[in-house]
Amino acid sequence: MRRRAAKVGTVVVLALVALAGCGDGDGSGTQNSARLSPAGGGGSVTWALPSLPAELDPLDAKGRIAQTVTRQVYEPLIEQVTAPYARGATQPGLALIARPSPNRTTWTLTLRLGVRFQDGTPFNAAAVLANSRRWQSDPRGRALLPQLFAVDAPRPDEVRFLLDRPVRDLPRSLASPRLGIVSPRALEPQSGQRARFLPHAAGSGTGAFQPGAGGPARLELTRFAGWWGSRIGLGPALDGVTFLRAHLPDQRYRLLAGGTAQVADPLDASGLRAAEADPLLRTIGGPLSGIGTEGSVRGISSARLVPVLTGVWLTRLSG
Repeated sequence: MRRRAAKVGTVVVLALVALAGCGDGDGSGTQNSARLSPAGGGGSVTWALPSLPAELDPLDAKGRIAQTVTRQVYEPLIEQVTAPYARGATQPGLALIARPSPNRTTWTLTLRLGVRFQDGTPFNAAAVLANSRRWQSDPRGRALLPQLFAVDAPRPDEVRFLLDRPVRDLPRSLASPRLGIVSPRALEPQSGQRARFLPHAAGSGTGAFQPGAGGPARLELTRFAGWWGSRIGLGPALDGVTFLRAHLPDQRYRLLAGGTAQVADPLDASGLRAAEADPLLRTIGGPLSGIGTEGSVRGISSARLVPVLTGVWLTRLSG
């Protein structure tokens, strides 16, 4: 498709996936944003990775590769979400405000109202409490929040994180993709205390994409039409994202160069050099390892640890 595309000169704007808060501020496009769909209608992006997570448990997603996948489904409390095509102001995510006490041993979060998990469960303080109990009773969660000793909920839209010593920037920790909020229906028990994640529980995230068909080498995510961000113009503009497993850097580069994938993550030094020499490809990061993308993809920031598919826009040459 890429070679065919290179022969024609008509630039057709497809869609921009609003990957939550991942925009890199690239405003080089000239599209008329008034014509763009606020959600859906933009086709899909294929992303080649060296591995795919065995299950979509955000707490178990160690490293950028696994988190790139799980973060499309599960949102952490703290995030800044950028609209497709960098259109409009950046919006806060599930938590609207995080306020510290004077000594920074208590942080109070005001939650976004009207959000539901993909399974229909309301997102509220009770859901945050269930997740926090899981974090406190799981060694992986305690390692991420070592100062946390309790969480309470004065109101359905408010939670307080109580710490055993001052923490200067708790929101930074709560922004970790590994602390993505999971529907209580996906926890056993649903209270969250010593809970295990139920990998086959459907619709357990609040994110812009939900799991579709999958296997050991391929995972398809589809647009969640009920995503809270769509109501305020945050997208996602893409209808889907497909993650492909390709173990070796040269395999990922071939998928990219051949047009099967639009993103190859990561590439080694030789793959990056080849992508840089191709006028239809571009690179992010490096010089020893980085991401290769079709030149049409914009909005993926090398400064962010985990790419999230809102705030990304895509144009293609099409015949």
